Amino acid sequence: MIQRNGDVYIEMMPNVQQVTIKPVMTKVIKPGSMVYTDEYDIYNRLPEWGYQHKSVNHSAGEYARDENGDGFHEVHVNTMEGFWSLLRSWLRPHRGISQEKLPIYLGFFEFVHNVRQRGKTLLHSLIALLLAP
Repeated sequence: MIQRNGDVYIEMMPNVQQVTIKPVMTKVIKPGSMVYTDEYDIYNRLPEWGYQHKSVNHSAGEYARDENGDGFHEVHVNTMEGFWSLLRSWLRPHRGISQEKLPIYLGFFEFVHNVRQRGKTLLHSLIALLLAP
């Protein structure tokens, strides 16, 4: 999950079902928030769970939608799609990551994204995190 212009949250899940995603979403996303998704049916119950929900239908060729005619396509999942693209590119050189180690790689990538620092400043943030009580 990613908040537009905000932080990302990654969690490995055993499957992709409503019963599995609901506790993660309710832990991370404030009730009443607008949630943008693709057309996958696991998201159909978001309004019942207390969220506003809009989706794009990728299978019908829809990737973004301008609902109010202002020229800005506010309904999209491009932020998350872009994040996954960056993650795949970052993981590609690390071929053969085991399922056991994958959460560590994902946690580090989440950390790097959320602190929004690179180079030496990233190292300082990592050391501060490791030394925190």
